[in-house]
Amino acid sequence: MPRITGIVKPHEAFPGVARLDRAINGWTNRRALGPLADAALSRLSTAADRSVLWAGTALGIAATGRRGREAALRGYGSLLVSSLLANVVGKTVFGGERPSLEPLPLWRRLADPPTSPSFPSGHSASAAAFVTGVATVWPALGLALAPLAGAVMYSRLHTGSHWFSDVAAGAALGAGVALVGRALVPGRAERGPDVPAGPPAVVPALDDGVGLFVVVNPAAGSGRLLKEDPLVALREGLPRAVVHVLSEDDDLRRLFDDAAADGARALGISGGDGTVSTATAAARAHDLPLAVFPGGTLNHFARAADLTSMGATVAAVRTGSGVTIDVADLEVDGDDSPPRTVLNTFSAGVYPELVTEREKHEHRLGKWPAAVLAAARVLRRAHRVRMAVDGHDGEYWSLFAGVNRYYPQSLAPVERRRLDDGVLDVRTARAERRASRLRTFLEVAAGDTGTRLARRVPGVRRHLVVDATAVPSLELRFPARGAVVGPDGPDGGASSGVASAPPVVLAHDGETLALDGAAGAGPVTVRLTMRRGAVRLYAPSDPTAG
Repeated sequence: MPRITGIVKPHEAFPGVARLDRAINGWTNRRALGPLADAALSRLSTAADRSVLWAGTALGIAATGRRGREAALRGYGSLLVSSLLANVVGKTVFGGERPSLEPLPLWRRLADPPTSPSFPSGHSASAAAFVTGVATVWPALGLALAPLAGAVMYSRLHTGSHWFSDVAAGAALGAGVALVGRALVPGRAERGPDVPAGPPAVVPALDDGVGLFVVVNPAAGSGRLLKEDPLVALREGLPRAVVHVLSEDDDLRRLFDDAAADGARALGISGGDGTVSTATAAARAHDLPLAVFPGGTLNHFARAADLTSMGATVAAVRTGSGVTIDVADLEVDGDDSPPRTVLNTFSAGVYPELVTEREKHEHRLGKWPAAVLAAARVLRRAHRVRMAVDGHDGEYWSLFAGVNRYYPQSLAPVERRRLDDGVLDVRTARAERRASRLRTFLEVAAGDTGTRLARRVPGVRRHLVVDATAVPSLELRFPARGAVVGPDGPDGGASSGVASAPPVVLAHDGETLALDGAAGAGPVTVRLTMRRGAVRLYAPSDPTAG
């Protein structure tokens, strides 16, 4: 085999390293572990080829939930960078010959011995990078995986594939890449348990619930196996509150309006996010504080407000603890009704379908796998929406606008951590670029950490189709109904043909709005405007108290 050369050979540059390598190499060659151990180390070394071992491990970790997904992405992202540095840069710059296989018995040699330059060890760099990256997010899991990474590194010595200095340098490189990556790309910043959802608000303390009018939606939360009974919680915690059980014939908004006219001091709601939105609009209109009892299936809003149980809301009402929260006004040209209050989200395009499809599977698969499955199914049949977003005309697969910042930083975010950010969190997926349908799917599949990493790499960033911005207001202009747009090409991008524009349906807080019905057949302008501190909410304002 021809001698492999590099710019600098470690053995020639550092004689002491060469002596250490030869000593450790001789010791490992003489080390007899037995046929079973020899075979296991050989198989393990082969399994780590092309990082197959770590890719499978990452998939298993990601299936455990949100923390597992972030740990898997952090570990595998570190692996990719360290593998590139070790195998492309390191081996090209340093090179070096691998140890001789002659002293090794045949059964300890790999079936396909490597012939690439020796320094540094790519297997060791990948193993150290993956495990260190996982450990920066999930320390206990990283510690549990450390013996596997150590076994991979030792297998490179036991099979005669590398010198000790190759393995040590690779391990240092991989661990260093993971730690530097953690410093440059911080993990998801979570609001700590001692920080309220918004600034304190002055709300009346309603001991026993005197002056509180509450509507209970009995249909909310029907998908949960275990839940608190809101009627029991209200009867025991706030026995003097006026409680109305919602029926099919009731007009929810009128119930609240009548209660305010009769002198209610606060309005309350037990239900899902849709009914909470209606209650919020009523509380805002009458300048009354709002009490939200988490009775829905998912309770996205209640979780963001630290209202994780009926008891938490009861305690806030009794003690007069409250915060101010942001909402948004939704206005549609040609619609004479007052602006709609948006509490959680506004969207156009496939976002509502993505959420519906994801929620079908997330309890069985976990949120990230369910989001990937939803994106694959929904994007395959998606239609592009023609609109101008803040004056920039284009075609889009989806537009999402959240009241306050949402996480993860993808097309279909799941949660928010504060209710007073004062911005609209806008996500768009452009459809004009070639293969935009596939690109959109890949960005959803990459998840939060993968998306953040991609946005920091100039060569990758320009190929992304999902954009994220934070703005105080948003204006959308839709063309006249009956206008033509280019149909989807085979790759999901625009083509030269024309087709009738499909109906445009907007969604906000679980409700839908068809533009044709709102403003006739002409062009339609839709405005979403942030209203900071517009609502007073009963919620923990000092989580450290008590």
